[in-house]
Formats: sequence, C-alpha cells, structure tokens
Amino acid sequence: MNLALTVLEIVAPVFLLAAIGFVWVKIGFEYRIQFVTRLAMTMSVPCLIFVALMQTDIDPAALTALSAAAVMAYGAVTLACLALVHLLRLNRRTYAAPLIFGNTGNLGLPLALFAFGEAGFSYAIIVFAIMAIWSFTYGITLVAGSGALTKALREPVVWATLLGALFMVQGWETPTFLTNTLDLIGQMAIPLMLITLGVAVARLSPKGLARAALLSALKLVICVAIAWVVGHYFALEPIAFGVLVLQVATPVAVTSYMLAEKYGAEAEDVAGLVVASTLMSVAALPVLLAMLL
Repeated sequence: MNLALTVLEIVAPVFLLAAIGFVWVKIGFEYRIQFVTRLAMTMSVPCLIFVALMQTDIDPAALTALSAAAVMAYGAVTLACLALVHLLRLNRRTYAAPLIFGNTGNLGLPLALFAFGEAGFSYAIIVFAIMAIWSFTYGITLVAGSGALTKALREPVVWATLLGALFMVQGWETPTFLTNTLDLIGQMAIPLMLITLGVAVARLSPKGLARAALLSALKLVICVAIAWVVGHYFALEPIAFGVLVLQVATPVAVTSYMLAEKYGAEAEDVAGLVVASTLMSVAALPVLLAMLL
C-alpha cells in the first residue's frame, strides 16, 4: 500500500497538469499552443537546462558514467528502432524519430523530480541534454533530410545545453541576480510543458490507433530493455539507474508531431503514436516506477 501511494503521489501531479490542458481545450477556452511552445522551447526550457547544468553537483565519476550510459542507450535505441522500421516496412521519415525519441522533457523531468528529488532531477537534466542534442541534430535529419546542422544551430536548447555543460565543467557561476532571473524563467518550463502536452493530445485527430498501440508497446519494451541492460553494464547507482530507465522509457514526444507537421511527414500517423503511447504510459510508468523505487 505504501509503495502504491508513493507511486500515485509521483505520477498524479504530472497527469493532473496534463489533464488541466486537456480539459481547458475541451471546454472551449483558447490556448495558443504555438506561442506557448515557442515560449517554452526558446526561453524557459533553455533557462531550466542551463541553470540546472550550471548548478549540478554530481560526483564526476557518476556524471561520466551516466553520460556514457545515456549515449550508449540512445545509440542502441536508435539502431533498434531503425531496424524495427525497416523490418515492418514503415516510412522512415514518419516513424523513426517518434520511436527513438521520448518525451523526456514534458514527462521525464517532472517524473524524475517527483520520484527521486533534486538529485534525480540533476541526473534527468543530463540525460535530457544528451537526448536533446541527438534529437535536434540526427532527429531533424530523419524527418527533414538535409540541413539538420543549420537547423540545430538555431535551436536555443542546443546552445543552452552546451553552455551549461561548459559552466558545469569549468565550475563557473553567473552573477546571483542573473542566476535568480534565469532560474525564475526556467521554473515556468515544467508546468507549461505538461499543460501543453494535455492541450496537444486533446487537439490531435489520430488515425490507425491499433498500429500505433502496437508500435508504442514495442517502443516501450525496446527502450526499457536497452536502458535496463545499459544501466547495469555501467553499474549506475540506484538513482542514476532509475532516472536513465525512466527517461529512455518515456512515450512519444509531442514535438515529434510538430516536426512531422513542419517538414511534411505523415503527421496524422505520428499523432496516433503520440496519443497511443501517452495513454499507455498512464498505466506503464507507474508500474515501471514501482519496479525502480
């Protein structure tokens, strides 16, 4: 009973905030998702990442191990998902990126914070940063084709990640007034992303949910299995191990739908993946958390 209550306390705020966004749209209130997404991705999320990385106080050996584990995990997930897309003869531009990249921002960061505290959040930022760089470089290449490097260089998230990592390694700190300002802006990120997730799911018109559900289940199994094996291979301590598995196992990101819409992939099919995997995560993530706690 105590474990079930603990898991409920962790996941409830995440899904309740998403539910607020869902209900907000369903009752007819205006929500300018493009404006909010731009606000989050160009200002609040970069500030959140930069400050979190700058203030991260992680043992260097643990940081190195987690970073290497995250790189290996996402590399293995990439190869496995590309093989799955090829085996099932799916459109690679449409299906590869959604299957590879999870919702490590909207869901992964708050879940890590609620489940493992500030230490877990610091670890989650590391995993999210690695995923973000991979997503905004190779991920854009999968969906858009050529020109990914130019597009990546225009993403504030990439620069915030690189700059935050530099400050972390060098031990630098911004002036207190600037740190407080950036921290305050970054605090908007998690509520904004969760509410926007609910809004986006409410507005999607998915098709082919049966196939989307099957692919979502395969993604979940592949990601959990790979992260679990990689975490044990690097002998990560319990919190780092839990964060790695949780982050890699998150459902398809709403940004995958936005990228598909932007670059002319089959956006409706991606929408089906977002809805199916997000709904599946409502049941799957609490079970996974119970295994990790």
